[in-house]
Amino acid sequence: MSGLDWGVLVGTIAVIVLYGIWKSRKTQHMASYLRADNTERWWMMGLSVMATQASAITFLSTPGQAFDDGMRFIQFYFGLPLAMVVLSVTAIPIYYRLKVYTAYEYLESRFNLKTRSLAALLFLLQRGLSTGITIYAPAIILSAILGWNLTGTILFIGVIVTYYTVVGGTKAVSQTQRLQMAVMLGGMLAAAVVVVQMLPAGVGFSEAMAVAGSSGKLNLVDLRFDPNDRYNLWSGLIGGFFLSLSYFGTDQSQVGRYLGGETIAQSRLGLLMNGLVKIPMQFLILLVGVLVFVFYQFYQPPLYFNQQQAANVVASAAAPAWHKLEADGEQAFLRKKQAALQLLEAQKANDEVAEAEAQTKMRQAEETRKALRAEAQELIKTHNQGTDLKDTDYVFLTFVTTQFPKGLVGLLLAVVLCAAMGSTASAFNSLASTSVVDVYKRSVRPNATDEHYVRASRWFTVGWGAVSIFFALFASQLENLIQAVNILGSLFYGTILGIFIAAFYVRKLQGNAVFWAAVLTQLLIFGLYLFTPIAYLWYNLIGVVLVVGLAFLLQPLLRKPA
Repeated sequence: MSGLDWGVLVGTIAVIVLYGIWKSRKTQHMASYLRADNTERWWMMGLSVMATQASAITFLSTPGQAFDDGMRFIQFYFGLPLAMVVLSVTAIPIYYRLKVYTAYEYLESRFNLKTRSLAALLFLLQRGLSTGITIYAPAIILSAILGWNLTGTILFIGVIVTYYTVVGGTKAVSQTQRLQMAVMLGGMLAAAVVVVQMLPAGVGFSEAMAVAGSSGKLNLVDLRFDPNDRYNLWSGLIGGFFLSLSYFGTDQSQVGRYLGGETIAQSRLGLLMNGLVKIPMQFLILLVGVLVFVFYQFYQPPLYFNQQQAANVVASAAAPAWHKLEADGEQAFLRKKQAALQLLEAQKANDEVAEAEAQTKMRQAEETRKALRAEAQELIKTHNQGTDLKDTDYVFLTFVTTQFPKGLVGLLLAVVLCAAMGSTASAFNSLASTSVVDVYKRSVRPNATDEHYVRASRWFTVGWGAVSIFFALFASQLENLIQAVNILGSLFYGTILGIFIAAFYVRKLQGNAVFWAAVLTQLLIFGLYLFTPIAYLWYNLIGVVLVVGLAFLLQPLLRKPA
């Protein structure tokens, strides 16, 4: 990186962290540390909610997802706006009326202590593991592409976020996330504009969309109902709806963001803002990935985007085989480039026959490229033991670091680090608040002073920061990273949401039945993941149905005699 890029990167991160520490310097009480004194305005909460969900994985993995699989991942978010409406009407008034610090406090008053503790522990397990991934994901990719030390990158992200979260609590998280979201959205918008400008002469945005459409990358909506397909309209509307209900309604990393609102109306507006803006934001990020795909139809792409792993093959006895694959890949690229240019000429001339012929040539060249990449992956597998063969997480950052002008590289790296910091800070804060309120204060030290609990929150933040950093240091890469986080969430969110659905809407159910139903459901969800091909988004709906259904079946068996 150039000196200008380093200046942009370090300056952006330093300003955000120092601003958050300064704005939260007087945070000394529980209400301030965990609920920001209920001073947050709706737009601040909306940005905070979005920044919490938009981890570094969003900006690293999502463009690669679009590069490889097109725009259909957008369907994952189709159920989110409806979930925001439901939560605004039902959950927010309950949380405000009870003046809770965490979502799980309500469960004890509705059911019993063990059900509250179970939900809190499931959250702590899920969020603790996923936070390790949100630290590990940007660290391993930044280290691979930029040559940074992996351990040092993990420690930098983890330690700096732990520090300002310890100092300022929820208020520091919210204050920093406003600036982080501005950097993230501005950076991705700049990336989209620059990619279009870098396309060859005569190829503008409309021509790029024509090439993308002919390559099957503009597959926004799939109407087929297939429970084994991860991304279609039905899995997004139904599975995504229940996942969003659970994530935004029961996950303390999100609930903690809008519990700090001035009023119920402010919190509702903050959630509704998230529902309205999230899909366009994800559309923009996916579009950047599609534009990168189009760019590589006219300029030679790497045979394999994880250059560190490719270098290990080149340095081995398999180097001649690798260079042969690269030469064959160059020929396939030239054929595909020529076909893409023919396609654009045919569309301008409105020649359907020539257009169909060009599309056929493009598909054939793409099939050849995929076959060559499969051979390359076999060489990678042989010379990089235990590595994940999917390199889509490296597509966008490889493109940025090799193609973007000076200064903009630093800005896009700042986008990645800001996203990592924003989501990680929210996770640390929520893990600490849940540990203190639902475990420590409730079952260990119930009668301590307010100042004692603030100190305990800070120590729990340090502890969860250490756990997440430790997990990140020893984590191994999982599939496409954004899918890995969503899979991990879906394994737990259905059960947690089932508990809350029973609490909010099924007044006949009692705590003992719900507790055992949740335990059985969690075991069954693990079984579905291990032994069936059912797409993970459906786990959220299945979990809800199982918790409520099993609770009805168990209640007559577990009810104590009069």
